[in-house]
Amino acid sequence: MISSTYIHKALTIAGSDSGGGAGIQADLKTFQELGVYGMSAITAITAQNTLGVQSVYPVENNAISAQLQSIGDDLPPYAIKTGMLANADVIKIVAENMKKYGWRNLVIDPVMIAKGGTSLLAQEALDTLIAKLIPLAEVVTPNIPEAEVLTGVKIVTLEDRKEAAMRLFAMGANAVVMKGGHDPSTGDVVVDMLFERDEVYTFESPRINTRHTHGTGCTFSAAITSGLAIGGSLLDSVTRAKAFIDAAIEHQLGFGAGHGPTNHFAYKRVNRD
Repeated sequence: MISSTYIHKALTIAGSDSGGGAGIQADLKTFQELGVYGMSAITAITAQNTLGVQSVYPVENNAISAQLQSIGDDLPPYAIKTGMLANADVIKIVAENMKKYGWRNLVIDPVMIAKGGTSLLAQEALDTLIAKLIPLAEVVTPNIPEAEVLTGVKIVTLEDRKEAAMRLFAMGANAVVMKGGHDPSTGDVVVDMLFERDEVYTFESPRINTRHTHGTGCTFSAAITSGLAIGGSLLDSVTRAKAFIDAAIEHQLGFGAGHGPTNHFAYKRVNRD
């Protein structure tokens, strides 16, 4: 029997992806691959595949609260990741439970737009996200379009990213990971950046020309959450997460007629750790 002392637990609060490439499914796969026991609170059920999101069915607020209470009363997580929260009420419920149970190591993936262009975060929820949840974040992990919406900064240069990160700090975030996949200015290299209050770190990797990138944001932030759950520093967690997502994109599964999922098996098979 494995001692429960050595089992690190992480909680994902997000939507379900019926296609398995993003959301709750991607998070739990990532947790498992990185040696963390995964738990979930489902905020919405989506009907989707590689071609896009066909339908979204929000979970009732009391059902979301009940899931979080069940976790909080018996299975305290070492780290928490949020994904699709959909509306202001859900964001408030998450923030209230974060405070109620004293949860730490919150990773906010501000899911707003699906790969196919479908909006996944109601516009009126943005103010609540900024006011209630971002101040509780250990790290916020927006891509370029999400960072622009959150901060109002038009991001063209790496210096623009810094300005956006400073605005997220002003909102209360402890750190920011700005994902660079949407930035064409860096050419054949993707540049992700970690902004801590006193340091800036860059992570570069070759840009891979592929349409099989569904779930990259979910997977990357879940990998960061896994690192925090086992007690790693934020820098170490982001470093390993970057290696995880790079492997997942490079060693693509290659199925689906649209934006296919990344390969959650790849990291362990490549690194054998």
